[in-house]
Amino acid sequence: MGSLRVGLDGRAFSSPAAGVRRYVNGLVPSLRALGVPLDLVVLGGSPRDVPGGVAHVAEPRHPPTNLGWTLVGLPIAARRARIDLLHAPAYTAPVGIRTPVVVTIHDVSYERHPEWYPYRRDRLRRAFYRASARSAVRVVTDSAFSAAEIHAAYGIARDRIAVVPLGVVPRFASEATAANVPAPFVLHVGDLHTRRNLPVVLDAVMALRRRGGAAAGLTLALAGVDRGMVADLHARAAAAGASEALAVLGIVSDARLDALYREAAVLVYPSLYEGFGLPVLEAMARGTPVVATRASSVPEVLGDAGVLLEPDDAAGWVASLDAIIGQPERRAALAEAGRTRAAAFTWERTARETYEVYLAALAAR
Repeated sequence: MGSLRVGLDGRAFSSPAAGVRRYVNGLVPSLRALGVPLDLVVLGGSPRDVPGGVAHVAEPRHPPTNLGWTLVGLPIAARRARIDLLHAPAYTAPVGIRTPVVVTIHDVSYERHPEWYPYRRDRLRRAFYRASARSAVRVVTDSAFSAAEIHAAYGIARDRIAVVPLGVVPRFASEATAANVPAPFVLHVGDLHTRRNLPVVLDAVMALRRRGGAAAGLTLALAGVDRGMVADLHARAAAAGASEALAVLGIVSDARLDALYREAAVLVYPSLYEGFGLPVLEAMARGTPVVATRASSVPEVLGDAGVLLEPDDAAGWVASLDAIIGQPERRAALAEAGRTRAAAFTWERTARETYEVYLAALAAR
């Protein structure tokens, strides 16, 4: 047998979801570095986003929607590329094509908690996601939690679902970049969405500011796209008389994100539902202490290298942040524990285990 030729949905490289972009940009170079008989072809998307040394097939004509691309354009591009297997790395894949399909589903929050996603055509969208998952030969997901959720949501046999944790790079860019947020600050990275449970952290920040001391000027910095939360958070900060305690940064460059991780006193991750929680891993790799919720997949990533709290434990959030900000030795211990744990999450491991899924998918057809 010659090289395995795998096509990747190129639109993932410019996905509006930062986690998906991190995934493909970490996975693809690591797959190429494995030294196995594997040829990768990026199907569609912008040629500017294609990693160096990877072939690209332009998008054929198709209905001008994401669904039109997935169901019409992507299968045509796959046929033109003469691939052995298609890997769809961002939740959905073509349905009913002859080429074996592997789809990566990072989480199924939209299926398990549809109340968080009030889309106008939500039932149609969810039906397509379900059909896409069920038609794939193999499903890849980031955590054991998500594997159980996918099984429960779609009835897919557990032996068709592979858990492949994500990896992390120690640094995105030069340390010369500054975060440009007044210290001390706690950081949240990720879209500002209802499931991220951000009011509990904002309230903790306000409580610590009222106490004074080392946290008197504490700020909550939010790096991510607003999904309908910012107005409410601003109103909450203003009602507490400290509008300046909230720094909404929007989308930030990799260089600035790296600086934010390095300079933050703590990464806060109060999310109610995550398929993995990549910011937790990125923060640990940079020696940033993490306080997060004991919910969904987060304990799988953080382990005992940070502080885990119940999502609604308001007093616990205040006490935990206070202890880390006010005790340099506590912060140093958590930083060292985080770096040690993060070292086990490599993109080389992700690539190797993903390649094994490719081989299993071909053998199953």
